[in-house]
Amino acid sequence: MMAASVDPLVVGRVIGDVVDMFIPSVGMSVYFGPKHVTNGCDIKPSIAINPPRVTLTGNIDNLYTLVMTDPDAPSPSEPSMRELIHWIVVDIPGGTNPKRGKEILPYIGPKPPVGIHRFILVLFKQKGPMGLVEQPTSRVSFNTRYFASQLDLGLPVATVYFNSQKEPQAKRR
Repeated sequence: MMAASVDPLVVGRVIGDVVDMFIPSVGMSVYFGPKHVTNGCDIKPSIAINPPRVTLTGNIDNLYTLVMTDPDAPSPSEPSMRELIHWIVVDIPGGTNPKRGKEILPYIGPKPPVGIHRFILVLFKQKGPMGLVEQPTSRVSFNTRYFASQLDLGLPVATVYFNSQKEPQAKRR
C-alpha cells in the first residue's frame, strides 16, 4: 500500500491551521452514502446529516481517537469560532470503525452559514484505553492540537478533509 500523500493537506492549509506535519501511517476511508471523501472534495450538507461511514486499517489491539472539526467557523475569512468541533470518538479498535468506539461528542453535520468551509477528520493513535474523557463544554473554540496534547495523543496518523458550503434554498413557485 502506498503511503498517503500529505500534499493536499498542506495545500488546503489543514496542516498549519489544525494539525502539524505528520506521516500518515493508518488507512482511513470515509463515505457519506456512496460518496467517497477525498481531500478537498465537495460534500453537500444535505448528504452529511448523518455521521459518515469510517473504516480504519491497523491492528485491532491498537485504539484510535477520531475528531471532526471545522476551522472556518463562522466564515473562512473571519474564523472567530475556530475550531467548531463536530464529532469526537475515542477507543476505536484498529481495523474497525467509530461505531466500535466510545462517542464523547455526538456527531453534528456541516451547516456552513457563509463561504466554503473545510471539515477535517483527524485520526490519532492512542497509547492505551482512554477511560473517562470529558465532553468539551462548548463546540466552539475547540483546538485539535490542544486536545491531542491533553490526551497525550501525539501527531495524527491519518487525516482527510472535505469542503462544504450552504446549499441554495429551493425556489418557491
